[in-house]
Amino acid sequence: MNFIPPVFISHGSPMLLLEPGRSGPAWQQLAHDLPRPRAILAVSAHWTTTAPAVSAAAQPETIHDFYGFPQPLYEFHYRPPGATDLAAEIGQLIPGIAVDRQRGLDHGAWSPLRTMYPAADVPVIQLAVMPQASAEDHYRLGQMLQPLTRQGVLVLASGGLTHNLRDIVADAADGEALPYVREFRDWFVDALVRHDVPLLLDYRRQAPHAARAHPSAEHLLPLYVALGAAGENAAVRTAYRDSQLGALALDAFVFDAAPA
Repeated sequence: MNFIPPVFISHGSPMLLLEPGRSGPAWQQLAHDLPRPRAILAVSAHWTTTAPAVSAAAQPETIHDFYGFPQPLYEFHYRPPGATDLAAEIGQLIPGIAVDRQRGLDHGAWSPLRTMYPAADVPVIQLAVMPQASAEDHYRLGQMLQPLTRQGVLVLASGGLTHNLRDIVADAADGEALPYVREFRDWFVDALVRHDVPLLLDYRRQAPHAARAHPSAEHLLPLYVALGAAGENAAVRTAYRDSQLGALALDAFVFDAAPA
């Protein structure tokens, strides 16, 4: 099958489900531009474990793992089939990986997928992230998953290019970003475009305002899985760039295969 480039999406606030703004059409266009996958491996910031884990529910439930939002958000459901065969393939690629046969889809997975594939007809499972592990650990995990990208699987990493909820500006206009958010984003995008993997893996020490942009790492770690899955010297392009609530950079990236 043809190569399907891994993707990183900043899923933003759950309110994007009710007020999609510019993000909704951008996610729809992204799905339109990608080859149709046979299955999706969603790498969500909202499933955290201490060791590698993959879900394998035959019919994943919709997990409403957010609090204090309007009631209509809790009435959304997204019910694609699971992909137990894909979970088995991942078990071959990552020996010893834990398999959770009950885990449903958290909002880091289903909120963008509900917009990208609204018919819910593409099988989906999830891969956990490990906040205690390093960016390099997740990059290496992505490298082990690289064969899937040539077998019709979309590796959809879902997190946030920046994610500091303490810095949210409730009345910020869409597109408006705090200065440190812009500086961190510019540094990170430049390193991605240059494919400077050693620098990216050391972002915690090298990037401006890294600790403020990510007080905890779970929203950035999915990106490293996508980066590793794309292979050596993959070309990175920005599919979407926006900001929400001042502190949330909503960038989305496609990790295209390196030119032959």
